[in-house]
Amino acid sequence: MTSWRRVNVIELLADLQARQAEAATRAGEPRDQIEHLNAGLSETDARLAELVTPRKVIAKLAPIGTEPEPPELTTAYQVIVNAFNTHPDQAFRVCDLRELLGMRTDAPAVNVTRSRLGRPIRQGFLTHPGRGLYRKRT
Repeated sequence: MTSWRRVNVIELLADLQARQAEAATRAGEPRDQIEHLNAGLSETDARLAELVTPRKVIAKLAPIGTEPEPPELTTAYQVIVNAFNTHPDQAFRVCDLRELLGMRTDAPAVNVTRSRLGRPIRQGFLTHPGRGLYRKRT
């Protein structure tokens, strides 16, 4: 009876040792990832620190009150949204919308705009009141 227990205890210890080794291996992977991320973060922090000084120097040299105007960023989505804001009660077909905006009305261009209209619809800005029609949500 004693040898039976001894065998089970030995097997149990071997199983526990195998599980411990497996867990240690699994724990090593996230540790490696953390080390990699920390190294990347340190590099980024160093780069940010390098950029502070030139920015301060340039800010001191620039005349006060003459900040440059930010560049106007106009995306296709903004142009589309502006058209619907300008004509909030009007429903547009894609071809008519492109014509209003002075854009090409060939089939590929119309298809690109049709796909772009999906985003403002998903965001709740536009509705799709009928086949091929788009209108600003009121």
